[in-house]
Amino acid sequence: MARVLLLLASSSYRADAFLEAARRLGVDVAVGSDHESTLATFTPGAALRVDFADVTGSTSAVVAFARSFPLDAVVAAEDDGVVLAATAAEALGLPHNSVESVRAARYKDLTRRALAAAGLPTPRFLVVPATTDAARLLPQVEFPCVVKPVALAASRGVVRADDAQQFVAAFRRVAALVTPPSAPPSPTPAPAPSPAPAPSPLPSPSPSLLVESYIPGVEVALEGLLVEGELRVLALLDKPDPLEGPYFEETIYVTPSRLPGIAQEAIVRCAAEAARALGLRHGPVHAELRWNDGGVWPLELAPRSIGGLCSRIFRFRAGMSLEELILRHALRLPVAAERASGAGGVMMIPIPGRGTLRAVHGVEEARAVSGVDDVVISIPLGQEVVPLPEGNRYLGFIFARGETPEATEAALRRAHGRLHFRLD
Repeated sequence: MARVLLLLASSSYRADAFLEAARRLGVDVAVGSDHESTLATFTPGAALRVDFADVTGSTSAVVAFARSFPLDAVVAAEDDGVVLAATAAEALGLPHNSVESVRAARYKDLTRRALAAAGLPTPRFLVVPATTDAARLLPQVEFPCVVKPVALAASRGVVRADDAQQFVAAFRRVAALVTPPSAPPSPTPAPAPSPAPAPSPLPSPSPSLLVESYIPGVEVALEGLLVEGELRVLALLDKPDPLEGPYFEETIYVTPSRLPGIAQEAIVRCAAEAARALGLRHGPVHAELRWNDGGVWPLELAPRSIGGLCSRIFRFRAGMSLEELILRHALRLPVAAERASGAGGVMMIPIPGRGTLRAVHGVEEARAVSGVDDVVISIPLGQEVVPLPEGNRYLGFIFARGETPEATEAALRRAHGRLHFRLD
């Protein structure tokens, strides 16, 4: 029987979906995680402790594990595990993306350099140590701009600034997320040409921030699968709520897209070009792009599938889930990615403020809305909730389906209107 090593971070929502997909396929799953409670639910031989920050040591642990429990594939569920998945698969001689390409996709500064080197639309950008004196960067900054950490995900630490005062405040706020409190200030780096040269294979050795010109336009997401370098589009997702800042909290995804056909074709071409520029050739990809009068601008392209519980909105023929499709591809099994008819959507329930979650009202009323499949509150009562840019979790998810994207979006909004949260 085939065996897959599934890499799960402590914050993962994806375990159940991947395990169910493996059960449908008749595949053994071993789990590699940095979280003891995750590992405790699996028997010896089905669990492996890894440290995503120690790629070298964890790769050695995976290779040793595979001597006793042979592996046919290594799959990362989230950003935390993608580099380890590539290095472990390389060491075991399994199909994989090159380690250099995964690092280039994983770190935003390397992504920008690779896309610019390939001639893809790229904003002006600077990469600077997080300990830099923000005020000294002002002569090099073009407003409006966006400040973001090079290595965080899910819009965490992404802040827009429209003037000098906002920039200094945003830079310091984002830097605090990634810099130890005792870190000394760094000198201001010398100006570098932008776009910058071709990517280095390694991320910056110290916490760094990316400062780039703001890209206006409509933002979309693309879910795809790379098969021997060819991009197979699984879905194009609209984000109907404007993402204009100062923070960039994603709320609604709806598929299929309602953008004009010419725009959709350009977005798909751009995503394929971005994958080639990064060197990615194998496995799932999740791309974020913007479309405006200047064309399509790639924001990011991650070598993993969509995050959170959002994969539930995808329905493929014969009841296949996105996770089953990913496992099939990893195990070199036939993959048929024909989507079921109709529209699907998810709302990532935004956090209204900082505090301790004391009560959630209206869940059953929200589930009763026509078109709504389910409402999941993912943060337990009594836990602290933190909004962006510091936070990294949503209150939960609302799932809906309908005949059209418009009907699906309307159902999500009606359901959200029936939810009420009490924070202390």
